[in-house]
Amino acid sequence: MESNQGLLTWRISNSNGINLFEQFQRAANAYFLFLLILQLIPEISSLSWFTTIVPLMMVFTITAVKDATDDCVSICTVTFTKSSAIHADLLLLSSSEPHGLCYIETAELDGETNLKVRQALPVTSELGADIRRLAEFDGVVVCEPPNNKLDKFTGVLFWKDNRYSLNNEKMLLRGCVLRNTGWCFGMVIFAGPDTKLMQNSGRTKFKRTSIDRLMNTLVLWIFGFLVCMGIILAIGNSIWEQQVGAHFRIYLYWNEVVNSSVFSGFLTFWSYIIILNSVVPISLYVSVEVIRLGHSYFINWDRKMYYPKKDTPAEVRTTTLNEELGQIEYIFSDKTGTITQNIMTFNKCSINGKTYGKSKTVPVDFSFNPLADRKFQFYDHSLIESIKLGDSVVHEFFRLLSLCHTVMSEEKNAGELIYQVQSPDEGALVTAARNFGFIFKSRTPETITVEEMGKLVTYQLLAILDFNNIRKRMSVIVQTPDGQIKLYCKGADTILFERLHPSNEELMDLTSDHLEEFAGEGLRTLALAYKNLTEEHFKEWFKILQEANTSLDSRNEHLAAAYEEIEKDMMLLGATAIEDKLQEGVTETIASLSLANIKIWVLTGDKQETAMNIGYSCHMLTDTMNEIFIVAGHTVMKLQIQYSDREYFVFQAHALEADLENEFVEVACMCKTVICCRATPLQKAQVVELVKKHRKAVTLAIGDGANDISMIKSAHIGIGISGEEGMQAVLASDYSFAQFRYLKQLLLVHGRWSYFRMCKFLCYFFYKNFSFTLVHFWFGFFCGFSAQTVYDQWFITLFNIVYASLPVLAMGLFDQDVNEQNSMDYAKLYEPGQLNLLFNKRKFFICIAHGVYTSFALFFIPYGAFYNTAGEDGKHIADYQSFAVTVATSLVIVVSVQIALDTSYWTAINRFFILGSIAVYFAILFAMHSDGIFVIFPNHFPFVGESITWYAIIQAIFIVYNTKIISHINGNFPPKVRKLQKARRKQKPLQNYMRQVSRRSSRRSAYAFSHQEGFGELITSGKNM
Repeated sequence: MESNQGLLTWRISNSNGINLFEQFQRAANAYFLFLLILQLIPEISSLSWFTTIVPLMMVFTITAVKDATDDCVSICTVTFTKSSAIHADLLLLSSSEPHGLCYIETAELDGETNLKVRQALPVTSELGADIRRLAEFDGVVVCEPPNNKLDKFTGVLFWKDNRYSLNNEKMLLRGCVLRNTGWCFGMVIFAGPDTKLMQNSGRTKFKRTSIDRLMNTLVLWIFGFLVCMGIILAIGNSIWEQQVGAHFRIYLYWNEVVNSSVFSGFLTFWSYIIILNSVVPISLYVSVEVIRLGHSYFINWDRKMYYPKKDTPAEVRTTTLNEELGQIEYIFSDKTGTITQNIMTFNKCSINGKTYGKSKTVPVDFSFNPLADRKFQFYDHSLIESIKLGDSVVHEFFRLLSLCHTVMSEEKNAGELIYQVQSPDEGALVTAARNFGFIFKSRTPETITVEEMGKLVTYQLLAILDFNNIRKRMSVIVQTPDGQIKLYCKGADTILFERLHPSNEELMDLTSDHLEEFAGEGLRTLALAYKNLTEEHFKEWFKILQEANTSLDSRNEHLAAAYEEIEKDMMLLGATAIEDKLQEGVTETIASLSLANIKIWVLTGDKQETAMNIGYSCHMLTDTMNEIFIVAGHTVMKLQIQYSDREYFVFQAHALEADLENEFVEVACMCKTVICCRATPLQKAQVVELVKKHRKAVTLAIGDGANDISMIKSAHIGIGISGEEGMQAVLASDYSFAQFRYLKQLLLVHGRWSYFRMCKFLCYFFYKNFSFTLVHFWFGFFCGFSAQTVYDQWFITLFNIVYASLPVLAMGLFDQDVNEQNSMDYAKLYEPGQLNLLFNKRKFFICIAHGVYTSFALFFIPYGAFYNTAGEDGKHIADYQSFAVTVATSLVIVVSVQIALDTSYWTAINRFFILGSIAVYFAILFAMHSDGIFVIFPNHFPFVGESITWYAIIQAIFIVYNTKIISHINGNFPPKVRKLQKARRKQKPLQNYMRQVSRRSSRRSAYAFSHQEGFGELITSGKNM
């Protein structure tokens, strides 16, 4: 605990300088520091230095505390998170399993949850768990330098005067998890940032929103405008000093008379720079941080993004990016664990021409089977009845599922079976057979033991014809206890149907129809077949197999030919349909985001067919799209293709090579749907960077594993799913929640509102401050360009802190153009953020023009009202104090009425702040100009109101707002109604995006296409036993 506290203290103290540096990346903060230095020069400053330094320190303090809080949350989470993953790249030395085998899951690395095997060198596996011998191990490894290639490792171990070749099969990489292995020992090869996982994670970048970047540009423009105003007023001062001012210098109490009119203009220039600096007030950035913090709390408090099963609320981990959630154009999503639950379930099947699993009413009661998996559910009672009645075909169907696989079982306690599976699909099939009474119990290199309807049966395992991506099927040959030899085969229907006996034609047609139906529901399908073999036939074939196994040339081709020889004239049993369960609400979320013109790309390390199947399941892919096009070329020439009519592309990883980047972006961005498969973590980040670079679009990346970290860091917005693959993605993210479906609420509601509110806040803020500041510019032409302020210093200090701060904060925090439900129902309302319509350079200039016009009216109308005017006693009332208070009062009322007109959603807080600000102004005004204050502070004098003052105020308000009111009456309906009508006309029905998918058979057997080469050789070798 002490070390954790020390780490925390070091990180916070070390980050202070970095945080200060990052804050000065904002042009406005550097600008304010420059003004503070100017205010310390008495010859040019007519304002006190505290009017700048106090707000500036507030900005730095609030921002630093907020950033430090974000950092502390991240550090504490890292310190106390428990993880079972391996934390360094290791050379496997020995393990608890025979022959130094070690079973791992690499979901954190490549998104795949199927079991993988690693094996130690035989010479090191003998070390076992002998701590003394392990401590004396003095081998030296010479290997490649740190790199990001997850599937390759090249090295040599030098030990005891021998050298041993090392490859990736001997390595345990950081992020993988031990499965079905009691213990293992390894030698650390790479640690920390040198590990392959961290090499794929990319560099952490300081993220800023597009509005932040625009504001930096606008600050430079405003500074240029400020300099122009200063030059104009400085030139005016020089001319005035030369022609008029020189006659009055004798009356001024100057220690040293400024005889040069040019030097006087120079000093005046800097004086006006100080006076007019409030065109970009320091309070702008304080207000922006407060609004962002408020929006962050609204997200954290949203119960619609709370996941009760895991007691996980949404969490904002970076509070400076909220408005960018309303501008997303591209979403890059991981597949496994993000879109899917990564849970495969046996959903339906077709046996001997009859389908099972259609009804979903009451689940089947498996209580008759004490070894049944209690989590398994099936809803067709007719199937269990067929089993109980002894239907031979149904029995043979589940017997095949219990035998034809490479699953490894472990019985920890009596009746508690644990299956270690190579893929979730195999686990689902074996579990289904288990629940229906055909329970895979154990295996040896020569046998498979199955409990069939309560009877223990041991089959002799004669051969395993393993799966690969070319065969797209797997077979086992077993001998029953009564001596019968059988071949059981499962695989893609397009492959299996070609190898059936001609007598199966009618059943094949019927089963094919069922497969079409299953595939149309997005299920992963497999066909099952068997073949009875005579002993003579098997012996002849086995000789061929042995010759193929021992051949020195073209061994794989000879094996394939041997497999083809035996896998023909099979009898069809039926087909299975497995559901790769999507997370709840994924389909609806993707449909709604698509309506919002957000393009969703799936980036996965998984295989092509698996990724495509998920695309169909969540309706990203439909049969209405044109023919699927797969980018498989390795050169630019091979990628020069006709793609003008393509809607859907599947990209493989080599499409991201440097010389193919332009073609990749050009083709991909023309598609409605893009799926990138077999992508490494770094390649995921490359895709995001390419879109950012070439499309200049706002991007969002969402994932749940360590293999998604680089993508999350590269995107403008990174979201971590707190799912099954640990918390590393969450720790690297800007936002986190538990389910993909919450993305809809985050973007369409919170993101859109945040963008809408921030844009309205900025438009009003720039308008308000130009209205406030430019009055000094007009006054300069009537005060000899002497840098005299119109308002007194109390008003200048309090205007942006007290009089005009809370109403605009309330609008920035609570305003809504439409309510939450309409934001969800009419996704087209999201488009203004993508197009930057609510705050851009054009909007900025409109606000500035409005502010200039308002300042002009605020100055000249009272000036005209006071010009040559006498009171009831015949005396002039046009003194400086009366004029200043009149202009200030007009300003406060004008900006208050303006924000009332701009507010779309009224709350009690808005009303209180607007009316309260006006009330506070008058309370302070009358207090400061009362007789009592005059007695205490005789330097102040009371202001005596005249009717002409109120007349001037009312007239100023009327003139300023007559155009504003007219602009609001530009239709029969208010803006909110017109906006909803427009969105409703543009919106397509949601069900169009969620229509039933009916797919061709060439796309349906995703299991057979996606399943990697199995453990057949490992099992028959006996090394795993």
